[in-house]
Amino acid sequence: AAGFNLDLSVHDEPFFSNLDIFLFSLIAGLLVYWLIFRKKVEPIPEFKKLDAQTTRETSFIDKMKKTGKNIVVFYGSQTGTAEEFSNRLSKDAHRYGMKGMSADPEEYDMSELSRLPEIENSLAIFCMATYGEGDPTDNSQDFYDWLQEGDADFTGVKYTVFALGNKTYEHYNAMGKYVDKRLAELGAQRIFDLGMGDDDGNLEEDFVSWREQFWPAVCEHFGVEATGEESSIRQYELKVHSDLNMNKIYTGEVGRLKSFENQKPPFDSKNPFLAPVSVNRKLNKAGDRHLMHLELDITGSKIRYESGDHVAVYPINDSVIVSRIGEVLGVDLDTVISLNNLDEESNKKHPFPCPSTYRTALTHYLDITNPPRTNVLYELAQYATEPKEQENMRKMASSSPEGKALYQSWVLDSCRNILAILEDLPSLRPPIDHLCELLPRLQARYYSIASSSKVHPNSIHICAVVVEYETKTGRVNKGVATNWLKSKMPTDNGHKATVPMYIRKSQFRLPFKSTNPVIMVGPGTGIAPFMGFVQERGWLKEQGKEVGETVLYYGCRHKNEDFLYQEELEEFEKTGVLTALNVAFSRDQAEKVYVQHLLKKSKEAVWRLVHTDNAHIYICGDARNMARDVQNAFYEIAEELGGLSRAQAVDYIKKLMTKGRYSQDVWS
Repeated sequence: AAGFNLDLSVHDEPFFSNLDIFLFSLIAGLLVYWLIFRKKVEPIPEFKKLDAQTTRETSFIDKMKKTGKNIVVFYGSQTGTAEEFSNRLSKDAHRYGMKGMSADPEEYDMSELSRLPEIENSLAIFCMATYGEGDPTDNSQDFYDWLQEGDADFTGVKYTVFALGNKTYEHYNAMGKYVDKRLAELGAQRIFDLGMGDDDGNLEEDFVSWREQFWPAVCEHFGVEATGEESSIRQYELKVHSDLNMNKIYTGEVGRLKSFENQKPPFDSKNPFLAPVSVNRKLNKAGDRHLMHLELDITGSKIRYESGDHVAVYPINDSVIVSRIGEVLGVDLDTVISLNNLDEESNKKHPFPCPSTYRTALTHYLDITNPPRTNVLYELAQYATEPKEQENMRKMASSSPEGKALYQSWVLDSCRNILAILEDLPSLRPPIDHLCELLPRLQARYYSIASSSKVHPNSIHICAVVVEYETKTGRVNKGVATNWLKSKMPTDNGHKATVPMYIRKSQFRLPFKSTNPVIMVGPGTGIAPFMGFVQERGWLKEQGKEVGETVLYYGCRHKNEDFLYQEELEEFEKTGVLTALNVAFSRDQAEKVYVQHLLKKSKEAVWRLVHTDNAHIYICGDARNMARDVQNAFYEIAEELGGLSRAQAVDYIKKLMTKGRYSQDVWS
């Protein structure tokens, strides 16, 4: 009985006291809070950015009304070309008594497009580039998503699209085609056919020919006539600063003044991180090329990357070319200047960060090494004092067959940059400020990252070939970024060489399941992302994970000259991280042997991996020949071993692409 009573007394006491319940609730609450909110710590800077935007006008319709514009030209641009074309079209409008503005879709509320008919004789033009595997450019991603989800009514909206792409890519001009089709589906009226620009051919010529037919169609549609004003219209005015504090002058920063001295994360295209170079070594043992391996130190930057991502670097131009331009034009390059937009309402106050010096602009901000586009020649022609030289410059900018042929041979085929043109046309001496207004912006260069963040969390590896060649005029042209990177030696005298960089995310990813086999095809510097992939597969193995077969097809010219990463790759093969290392040495025997030949040689194994074992295929390198030849090799293997017709084989590989099992990281 006593025991029974005791038992009862235990049950009389509540199992949890109030304090217990309070503590338990507190812990549970904290746990829930942690689970839900722990992920949200990272993007705090993003919120600040949004605040800044709300103060800026996001209505392009209100802006057009306020400034009396009736044509808006939106651009989807990754490397600046679409933006350049869009500026040219908005300037053109002036010749037809209309007023145009160029606009970045990322900066405006695009759902306002349905309000465009509120403006009389209004027109929206879209210059849309396609990036990578048929993707929108970074600045038009939100617009693309909105077009896909939205069911806006664009009745009464008049539009036209010019697409920029490259025929060697699978999804040629996909973005331009999509915008053109989707706007029509939503009720907008296409007033001129979709223009197709092919950068594998002559993008400039495609644009000039399209534009030549486009404007007369616009005039006819709106019943207007060209004003005949062919004179060049300045967009910016020059201001020379004589007594400016040196702390107020840009010295090469892309965004915020002094951002290179005073670095603050997060780092992105407007705010690159200055990464010290910790390794810079030559990869090839012989031969006349220079292939290099660089390592950038990202310690303390909070930068994260995944294997397959791209690192973007901001290069600078060769100081010899810069100084020579100053000499030819007889200018003191250290003059401090600003170029201010004559249109007070424009979002783009300056063509590049100002105030700056001519030297800084030509070194950091302007593209002085690519052959200039025809609009630059056209606008500079007025400064050529020799009639024949002036006539030829105008001719090259025209759409006449003779003019196009002259531009093709004299500028493009001869690889003449702006300096070569000034040297070869002695009577052409334009004011340097107008030249700086016309030259396009120097762009960041993208490289596939050659390391895995699992193995190298604090460093990013780059593998690149230094570009240098002789032109038809006997000049030596050098690739801007690769020659600049080549000179970046990790120095010991206390001064570290640094590279302004940021990460661009990519879709080029290892399979989610480590048990999936991977087939990697990457000749030359196409090996880069696969170094990261193989390192990662090795790391997964060390973690005790089950890893599928890892097969590499690599190609170079000579085994004893340019077999990149030979020691590392052979070590990976020895330890079983690489299941198979297949190397094609194209020039070590009489007949050329390339990666596609090796694929076909081991076709049974390839087909088993792809068809039976769910392998993921990755191609990296040259788009024009290699990627196409490799794709054809896969078609042939599917035909032969899958018993498919050619059409079925093509369909089979296309389905792998759709499923994300056939990925390409290619360039042309």
